[in-house]
Amino acid sequence: MSFTLRSYQQAAVDASVGYLHDAKLARRHGIVVAPTGSGKSLLIANIVKRLDGPALVFQPTREILQQNADKLAAYGYPSAVFSAALDRREIGTITLATIGSVVNHAAAFERVRYVLIDECHAALSPKGGQYLDFLDGLPHVRILGLTATPFRLASNSLGSELRFLTRTRPRLFRDVVHVTQVDELVRGGYWSPLAYHEEQVLPRERLKLNATGADYTDASVQLAFAEVGFVGRMCDAVQRQLDAGRKHVLVFTRFVDEARRLAAQIPGAAYVTGETSAFDRAGIIYGFRTGRIPVVANVGVLSVGFDFPELDCVVLARPSISLAVYYQQVGRAVRPHPGKAAAHVVDLVGLVRMFGNVEDLVLRPGGARDDLWTVCSGSRALTNVRFDELLPQAAVAAGTQPLPLSPSPRKFTGRRMPHWLRKKRGTP
Repeated sequence: MSFTLRSYQQAAVDASVGYLHDAKLARRHGIVVAPTGSGKSLLIANIVKRLDGPALVFQPTREILQQNADKLAAYGYPSAVFSAALDRREIGTITLATIGSVVNHAAAFERVRYVLIDECHAALSPKGGQYLDFLDGLPHVRILGLTATPFRLASNSLGSELRFLTRTRPRLFRDVVHVTQVDELVRGGYWSPLAYHEEQVLPRERLKLNATGADYTDASVQLAFAEVGFVGRMCDAVQRQLDAGRKHVLVFTRFVDEARRLAAQIPGAAYVTGETSAFDRAGIIYGFRTGRIPVVANVGVLSVGFDFPELDCVVLARPSISLAVYYQQVGRAVRPHPGKAAAHVVDLVGLVRMFGNVEDLVLRPGGARDDLWTVCSGSRALTNVRFDELLPQAAVAAGTQPLPLSPSPRKFTGRRMPHWLRKKRGTP
């Protein structure tokens, strides 16, 4: 099957291949920022097709590995699969793998010249982890990461903040190879229109940050839930969406208890958690896709990589101060489909007020070489800002506090040539 690349996809592929083939950058690794719905599997297929050696492509989970293996086969690029969970240990020109399956088998991949890491924001932790352990055994490879959320949590004695991946330690990635802005997908009609419904259910001022400042404490969330009768109001919000004609409603909850209680109160609903067996999870997802199950509540299971274009409603019932959590949850519904006029986002926990509409997010470079990147919502910086500062910013955005004066970041379209390529070509 032949696929014609969109303009931003072609630009991302060309930039990636040029970067990986540049011998002068042999000791540097880079990232491609590809928003949800931009077609990362097609990007990966076309990048590895043009490389001059075997490539290993890491997938974050078994389910996403199987999903992308099927996609690559449909694109005409059949791949080998190395996954203990799938009982396959194949190595080929293109090998899809999960890190847990290969971490102790680096020697088997000594012929690999390139490593691509899907969802690379989740590949590293401050302590290193399995990816670094594996890559230490392959010092000769070039590495390219792909992600829609190119930032990671950093905590210190002053608090916590999101930092761009090129500014975190361990510093695996040095360069931003290509950026596709969300707005480009929206303008091109590659995203479904988003309709936001904010319901003031949870009193966020009652929530307390944990010791690291990285999220709310479970105790404060549970207390606030009890005070407002959150589960009942969540069920009412879901029922209103069903009454309005939504056919597929995906609910994100923080605790298993709310998911279980919602499934018990909404006819035909189901729930999945990390403890749900693979067999049961597959059955629930199949029922959801076919319409037999109209509502699925999930706890940390379907927020990344779950592709379902017919999904017409997400309900945000998980309070958090994580931009990645918010983006990934809304991102499940952005893919367009003829059966839906819009994707509905029902926010019960104040995430829209805190971060703004997802389609307004933009990445802006800074610094002398445009390598100090920031994720912004309009003129508000959301990364490289301590989480405890985001809360008053959210109040400003909502009009309940005066706006502090600060310089506005300069506009960036996402099409500027990377600094490493400008220097090479002598472009000013």
